[in-house]
Amino acid sequence: MSWEELEAIGQPTDVREVEQRREDLARLTLRVFGTEDGLKLLQWLKDMYVNVPVAVPGTDPSHAYFAEGQRNVVREIEARINQARKI
Repeated sequence: MSWEELEAIGQPTDVREVEQRREDLARLTLRVFGTEDGLKLLQWLKDMYVNVPVAVPGTDPSHAYFAEGQRNVVREIEARINQARKI
């Protein structure tokens, strides 16, 4: 068995199934973060991880990579919400 075969175990082979999973996840994200509480949580995430400096003088440079990763998670949530609104 090849690495490709091992990695493919449990993965969908039909492109339509992959697209359906993406749409389902986008809809789920919108349902969760589209509520009043979800919007409050999303705003808190943005205030904590997006609306702050990535690099702070005096900190280890690797902190910027970590902070950017946190920002990307919040941006991914926002992107899925926007995607769901277009479906």
